Amino acid sequence: MGEHPDTDVTVGTSGTGGGFMKFCAGETDISDASRPIEGDETAVCEAKGIAFSQLTVANDALSVVINPDNDWADCLTVAQLNTMWAPGSTVTNWNQVDPSFPNEPLSLFGAGTDSGTFDYFTQAVNGQEGASRTDYAATEDDNVTVEGVAGAKGALGYFGYSDVEANPDKVKAVKIDGGGGCVAPSSESARDGSYTPLTRELFIYVSDAALTKPQVVSFADFYLRSNTKIVEEAGFIPLTDDQLEAALSELDELNTKVTN
Repeated sequence: MGEHPDTDVTVGTSGTGGGFMKFCAGETDISDASRPIEGDETAVCEAKGIAFSQLTVANDALSVVINPDNDWADCLTVAQLNTMWAPGSTVTNWNQVDPSFPNEPLSLFGAGTDSGTFDYFTQAVNGQEGASRTDYAATEDDNVTVEGVAGAKGALGYFGYSDVEANPDKVKAVKIDGGGGCVAPSSESARDGSYTPLTRELFIYVSDAALTKPQVVSFADFYLRSNTKIVEEAGFIPLTDDQLEAALSELDELNTKVTN
C-alpha cells in the first residue's frame, strides 16, 4: 500500500524539548514541536551538523480547563491566570484569585517542564518562558490532567484543544480575556486570531539528511497536501489558506533541494 510499502516508521513520544534533543543528535528524521525551536537547541543541532527546515502544519488553541461543576469561572483574564501560575504564587483558593469567587480550594494541573505546551503557556501567562510556580501536578500525559481536573470541583489545568474536544463530559474550557473580551477556544477563534494570547502554531522539523530519503519527502508532501483532513482527524486546527500556501511553498523549496 502507498508509495513506499516497505518503509517502517518508528514513532516515539516525548515533550518538544526532549524531541529536539533526539533530533539534534541525529536520532530522528522528523521532530514534531508545539513551539518553535530555540537558539540553544539550534546551536546543538549546528554543533552536531544537523541542518533542518521548519514546516508549520497546524494551529492549536491552548486551553484552560475547569471541572464541569465549576459555575463561577466561565471567563478568566490573563492577569487572573498569572495570579494562579506566577513563580512563587501561594494562591490555594479561588477567592484569592478574585473575591467574587467562592471559598473553594484551587488545585492546579499542567504540562511538565519538558513540554512545548509548558514553554508556551508560561510565556503567554507569566511573561517568561519557563517561569511558573512549581507546586502543581506536572505531567507529560494530558490524560492525567483530564482526570485530575475531573476529580475536583476547584481544579484547573491546561493543555491542547484536542483534549477539550475528546473529553466534553470531564472538563470544561474557560473563555480567556486577553484584553479584548472573553473568547472561547475554538477552531474559528484560533484561525481568526481572536483567541489571544493562547493560540499557537504547531510544527514539524525535517533534517536535511532525511530529505535524501524519498519516503521522508513523500511523507512531508502528503502531510501538507492532505493537511485539513489529517489535522481535523487528530483533533487540531487546520492551517489558514495563507499558512498553507506558505507551507506548500516551503515544501516545494525542499523538493527542489532534494532533486538538486
